[in-house]
Amino acid sequence: MKIKRCLNMRKLALDDEILLKVEKPARYIGGEVNAVVKDPSKVSIRFAMCFPDVYEIGMSHLGIQILYDMLNRREDVYCERLYSPWTDLDALMREEGIPLFALESQDPVKDFDFIGITLQYEMCYTNVLQILDLAQIPIFSKDRAEDDPILIGGGPCAYNPEPLADFFDIFYIGEGEAVYDDLLDLYKACRENGWDRSAFLKQAANIPGLYVPMFYHVTYHEDGTIASFKAEEGVPERIEKQVIMNLSETCYPSDPVVPFIKVTQDRVVLEIQRGCIRGCRFCQAGMIYRPNRERKLEYLEEQAHKMLRSTGHEEITLSSLSSSDYSRLEELTNYLIDTFGGKEHINISLPSLRIDAFSLDVMRKVQDIRKSSLTFAPEAGTQRMRDVINKGLTEKEIFKGAMDAFKGGWNRVKLYFMLGLPGETEEDIEGIARLSNDIAALYYSLPKDERPGNGRVDVISSTSFFIPKPFTPFQWVPQNTSEQFIEKQHFLSGKMKEQLNRKSMKYNWHDVNVTHLEGILARGDRRLSKVIYTAYKKGCIYDAWTEHFKYDQWMEAFRESGVEPDFYTSRERSREEILPWDFIYAGVTKDFLWREYMRAKEGVTTPNCKEGCSGCGSRAYEGGVCFESKNQI
Repeated sequence: MKIKRCLNMRKLALDDEILLKVEKPARYIGGEVNAVVKDPSKVSIRFAMCFPDVYEIGMSHLGIQILYDMLNRREDVYCERLYSPWTDLDALMREEGIPLFALESQDPVKDFDFIGITLQYEMCYTNVLQILDLAQIPIFSKDRAEDDPILIGGGPCAYNPEPLADFFDIFYIGEGEAVYDDLLDLYKACRENGWDRSAFLKQAANIPGLYVPMFYHVTYHEDGTIASFKAEEGVPERIEKQVIMNLSETCYPSDPVVPFIKVTQDRVVLEIQRGCIRGCRFCQAGMIYRPNRERKLEYLEEQAHKMLRSTGHEEITLSSLSSSDYSRLEELTNYLIDTFGGKEHINISLPSLRIDAFSLDVMRKVQDIRKSSLTFAPEAGTQRMRDVINKGLTEKEIFKGAMDAFKGGWNRVKLYFMLGLPGETEEDIEGIARLSNDIAALYYSLPKDERPGNGRVDVISSTSFFIPKPFTPFQWVPQNTSEQFIEKQHFLSGKMKEQLNRKSMKYNWHDVNVTHLEGILARGDRRLSKVIYTAYKKGCIYDAWTEHFKYDQWMEAFRESGVEPDFYTSRERSREEILPWDFIYAGVTKDFLWREYMRAKEGVTTPNCKEGCSGCGSRAYEGGVCFESKNQI
């Protein structure tokens, strides 16, 4: 009966009349180059790997590609892909009663064993509920039956899983290559032994890095703060992040799936390293992805050949949090340019470069292949503020990098800053305008015949609003109110217009309402599950998309749920407060984060990992030895 139902639904899912009614039907048909096809009847486990956003965004996510490749290497597993249907197909599926289906087989995902959802961004939380609802799977984990799939959440937002705790069966804390095999082997063993869903989840909770919310219980003080967070007997009290230390001996897709339509990252992606040595105090990724680990040069060269050959892409990008810190960057770049940049005309993209480490020689070589704007991220407008956030970047280095860029042939510069940083003053905000102006002035200081482009520079300055995130030194600080953010943005806009080079400057800013909600969800607790569910029932999906974001409905959901949103944003936390994510060990200790918070208040910088060990705790993954410095504790 189950097989027959799948076959019937497959015909319905691929109905031409349905596809002709939606925008970009290629989002839903599967069959792309390098997509994996298996016989479902010959595998033990069906796994749907999901990105809760539209196809073009999800297909650009490297983590999905890695896990898709890794799981499909197992003969007993068939891993397929799943993305959020766009709003047009969403409506049709509800009208026609079509259950959500996986791309490869077109089978309903409600008949799968697992659904793994990447939680990359807080504003995709309602899309998780959309996935479950369209799949005809109970939204709350407590309501699921024995035959329902096991729902697993992973990715950066899983480091504070509590706002979604009521919806997921398991959260995976760490890198996907580490313990998925253990989980799948356990599932097969439990099924062979006739164990029920609860028994399997109890066993899964004892696999390192796996958090099963149903076995953990929270109580609250009268003021709303957490009074206790306790694990049931038989499961660990602390969940420890899982890390792969040797990245050159782990799975990486040599044959990534090539989409039929243009997607956000339509190119070969080479992940050159993980982690970051810098220690910027606002950056969650820089903390949770520690320690810094590099892939071997020879491995990357071989992968570049394989991936370009298997995909036909005409661009290759080097992926990293801070590409400049890859120790063999110049060698790798020269190899790629010399090998692929000539007759093959392959473009080389170098994102995440620091201007204090930017190689003028590499810049010129890359420019010979493709000219584009150059992106710098000073983050703050004054040196005082950059020291507070531990950016590790001086004004002198910024100016030198900008001048090197102009001499290297660029005349379009993008600058990224944040408003609302802890301890920020009007002088710091005005510093953003002055720094933008001074960079434009540097260009015009060159002799006219040496100015690249048309003799005019474009300096595009963008500000996002600072959001305190878990596992950063600023996890205790209050977030600015929407009114404060708007006031600061207007102040800066005025200062931009006062600058001498204002005609060469452009100013962009972020949406304040999105920032407010993101800040709530980032540091929320389990009580937000009710709010998220209520917002979804009010029609909130695709909150990351401006045209679909419904801020008023979200605020109604808070009121109806009896939850005060500003409780999660506008107050400062004490050192003693139990934070919703305290039960997770993300590789950096709470003592280290607090110490960095105190240093930020004093405006004192901390050296990066190559300059000296700061004792963050991530060295534990090397058995007591810091991975970068190799200094014994």
